[in-house]
Amino acid sequence: MHRFIVVGGGAGGLELVTRLGDRYGKRRRNRQPRAIVTLVDRHSTHVWKPLLHEVAAGSMDPSTQELAYAAQAFWHNFEFQQGELVGLDRFAKRITLAPLLDEDGVELLPKRELEYDTLVIAIGSTTHFFGVQGAQEHSFPLDSVWDAERLRKRLIAACIRAEREEQAPLARGAVASAPDEPRIQVAIVGAGATGVELSAELRNTAQVLSAYGLHKLDPTRDIGIVVIEAGPRILPALTERVANATTELLEKLGVRLMTGERVAEVAPRFVLTASGKSVRADLTVWAAGIKAPAVLGKLGGLPVTNLGQLAVRRTLQTQTDDSIFALGDCAACPWPASDGEVRKVPPRAQAAHQQASFLLHAFGNRLKGRQLPEFTYRDLGSLVSLGHFSAVGNLMGGLAGGNMHVEGLFARLMYASLYRLHIAALRGYPRMMLDTVAHWLRRTTLPDIKLH
Repeated sequence: MHRFIVVGGGAGGLELVTRLGDRYGKRRRNRQPRAIVTLVDRHSTHVWKPLLHEVAAGSMDPSTQELAYAAQAFWHNFEFQQGELVGLDRFAKRITLAPLLDEDGVELLPKRELEYDTLVIAIGSTTHFFGVQGAQEHSFPLDSVWDAERLRKRLIAACIRAEREEQAPLARGAVASAPDEPRIQVAIVGAGATGVELSAELRNTAQVLSAYGLHKLDPTRDIGIVVIEAGPRILPALTERVANATTELLEKLGVRLMTGERVAEVAPRFVLTASGKSVRADLTVWAAGIKAPAVLGKLGGLPVTNLGQLAVRRTLQTQTDDSIFALGDCAACPWPASDGEVRKVPPRAQAAHQQASFLLHAFGNRLKGRQLPEFTYRDLGSLVSLGHFSAVGNLMGGLAGGNMHVEGLFARLMYASLYRLHIAALRGYPRMMLDTVAHWLRRTTLPDIKLH
């Protein structure tokens, strides 16, 4: 039987392995499988990465949205191997997984090797610090649930600490803060979708924490949020109209925007820009860019780009090995435009979803010995959520019939539907609808923000 291995259980990888398992994997009721389908991931559960900013702000409890890979494997006829990809032997068609350790560093599973006939690499991306001094040591990335939860807990601690310091009498020789200076300031480096969405969610978090009595600070005056962007405007990947609308909304929320300021250094209590400006930062979040994991440059000589992505053809096959495919953020796939220019498919969840659907069809051709089709990316537009306050974006093609600007309630509903469509791809529409109802019922009995 053909052996499919998908490395990476993100949006695209998990959708692909789920549908491969349904179509080709081991069957119950003693039916013969047509292929062996295996998912490899270094974590045991899946959380949709575009929601990590909500986890960081506390507006989403990850334990209610996590999907266990082992359970998904049981339900959809594939196998799950937990481990981190560390090696590849292209000639023997074998991958190597690092030993699996528990939280105390005790080995659970030894170093292992898995053989494949078709390998799909979908390990996503990591934060790109661009070599900025102190950025990796003194700022919070948002690469995982652990990163997001760590930021959330530090924010709550900072609020409690600031209130205590405000109430305590000044020591002899100490200087009081200026009346118009916030007690706490969060600096977000990067004004892409993640940075912008996080800034709005944090503003809401500050208000809810105050309402629940975790601090008595003024959520707008005493908790400052500043977004620092090197480019001339926020949301550089989106249209200027969307960026302008988002700017107005953020300014109404009291979020300070600094554009045209490249960060040169990050320290424990401040951020220094290339122009010489010093920005106070009790907490610094780095959302300035992404790159592919470093392990891709060590996999059997597979060619990578300057961002570490695997260079693939339009069939999503790597340039030097027809048995190895890549999708999602870790793949640099050509995207011919109507003007003749060849760009790269952008690192978005919608691209990973489209590539997963494409590969399911392409692997049917591969098993039958037919020629593989070429992937064509369709840009369906972009949406930016500002939490409970609003949402803004543009829709392209399909329903919009062109390029349509959306804002407010309709945009919020469209943004929420993206996650629901992801759940439907993994669990089917009936289970997705039940999950939606269950999620709504949970929200009616829980606080708006995770407080612990």
